[in-house]
Amino acid sequence: MRSMKLNIPAIVLVVLGALILFGKLGSFVGLLFAVAIFALGYYAVKTGKKVLGWTLLIIGGCMLMAKLSWLIGPLLGIALIAAGIVWIAGKRSNRRSGFGG
Repeated sequence: MRSMKLNIPAIVLVVLGALILFGKLGSFVGLLFAVAIFALGYYAVKTGKKVLGWTLLIIGGCMLMAKLSWLIGPLLGIALIAAGIVWIAGKRSNRRSGFGG
């Protein structure tokens, strides 16, 4: 009788390869690459290689901004709405208490 041994690493590689081909994991790999560039830049600055470090930090930061633009835009909109509401509420409370203009 033949024993059934699963080759887990091979199965994982096949699944990851299929996900990359279908584009489900491609954006995640791109995000990891951007984070790696940014981290290498930070490490280079900390170790004294300022020019290389700042170059990698700027490139990695731009890559991260591009990869996370789908998140940054809505968060910026929410922050602006919240700031406006707080500002309006602050002016109303100042008016009631007799302070401010």
